[in-house]
Amino acid sequence: MTTLHKTAPAPRHTPEIDEVYRRMLDAAGVPGRLVRRRTGRLVHVVTTGDGPPMVHLHGTNTCSLSHLMLPTRMPGTRSHLVDRPGCGLSDPESLPAGHFREYAVGFVGDVLDALGIDATYLVGASGGGIWATWYALAHPERVRGLVMLGSVPTLPGGRAPLPLRLAATPGVGEVLVRGVKPGRRTLLRMMASVGEAETIVRHPDLLDSLVAGARDPVATRANLAELRALMSPRGIRAGLRLGGDDLRRLTVPTLMVWGDRDPVVPLVHARAAAAEIPHARLEVLSAGHVPQLGHPDRVAELLAEFATTR
Repeated sequence: MTTLHKTAPAPRHTPEIDEVYRRMLDAAGVPGRLVRRRTGRLVHVVTTGDGPPMVHLHGTNTCSLSHLMLPTRMPGTRSHLVDRPGCGLSDPESLPAGHFREYAVGFVGDVLDALGIDATYLVGASGGGIWATWYALAHPERVRGLVMLGSVPTLPGGRAPLPLRLAATPGVGEVLVRGVKPGRRTLLRMMASVGEAETIVRHPDLLDSLVAGARDPVATRANLAELRALMSPRGIRAGLRLGGDDLRRLTVPTLMVWGDRDPVVPLVHARAAAAEIPHARLEVLSAGHVPQLGHPDRVAELLAEFATTR
């Protein structure tokens, strides 16, 4: 029997977050639910479809809704879209100083346990790709395949966009949060910094969710804490970067879906990483950092093929 730690009630997300989730999940015809970690905190998961399990981990400054366009296009997989801690509708948690990687691995393992999944395909986007890759290295026996959906910032050659480095700077991040009221214009500038200003406007509800998340104090604190754990004002922390030895130890089948204009890990570095990973396949799309925005049908096709042909 699992013993749950007693924890104080988690701070609540804003009604704006609840509303955008209801609207988008109702429109997609898919349900959300809460599962409980061993810590006692609740994790929100959107689950739909039948077939091989596929767990999605979204990027930083977003939530599970950024993957919502994919499951309805791939009903032959059992898709689980997970809100990472403090994001979307999940409870926040404190990141232990100096143990970010261990925390991320523990979170993914707890979610798999709560979902009753022995082994799964992991789909990680950007920051979520960091967590998925760390988990695949720590527990390859539970990962049937790894998908890097857009670049993973800790890969060799990865670089953090300036807005994120500023947010990670102590003092500056708080000033930005207090001094800037996030709206569509602000979020469009952020999306432009990762090469997706033109594609995000094709998903107006998703853009609404980004605005709601940027106005939610719970999500804002969670994102700032993760950015500061991951990077300094100069970029990704050296101790958290993946090296050649890490890539060569990544023995699970790996699908890398990359944008040819991805500014975080440019394509030349993606090709070099794919050459180091033993069972990697690199698919390049005309995109920036978030390929599913401009190519939801093709991305869903690639993921479904990856999960059903092995």
